[in-house]
Amino acid sequence: MTGASAGKLIVLVGAPGSGKSTVGRLLADQLDYEFIDIDTVIENRAGKPIAEIFIDDGEPAFRALEQDVTLGHLDRTAVVSLGGGAVTSTAIREALAGHRVVWLRVSAATAADRVGLNAARPLLLGNVRGQLIRLLAQRTPLYAEVATVEVNTDQFDAEQVVTHVLEALK
Repeated sequence: MTGASAGKLIVLVGAPGSGKSTVGRLLADQLDYEFIDIDTVIENRAGKPIAEIFIDDGEPAFRALEQDVTLGHLDRTAVVSLGGGAVTSTAIREALAGHRVVWLRVSAATAADRVGLNAARPLLLGNVRGQLIRLLAQRTPLYAEVATVEVNTDQFDAEQVVTHVLEALK
């Protein structure tokens, strides 16, 4: 196994478009770890897409479900990709203490290019770049608080980011 020690959780955090899901899958494959995308687990549990959870139940209901699902998946050997806003939960931030947390940093411009006009991301509807700038301003201090390592994803493809993550975790 390259770079990371066996039997440990690796959590990926970052803004929408930072590559958490794509990088997470590749990283898990390289390490022979399970990959868990919290957004996918939430959708499976709720039986509907996250955008519909926001519309039908509201953001507070989504955040409560996100917190419950996230806290239930931090006890295994896996690469876990959190939703971009998971760090807004104090309980999640506290639960991440002592774990290897990789902040996949991305600029608003790069994230907007990657995300595009994605209706599956309810907090980014409308002016995508403007919404990303707003979200990054709010969440950057929270990502910094929980991160044990930071990896910039601008200018790199997913495979290169995985290489940088493995190096940072050594």
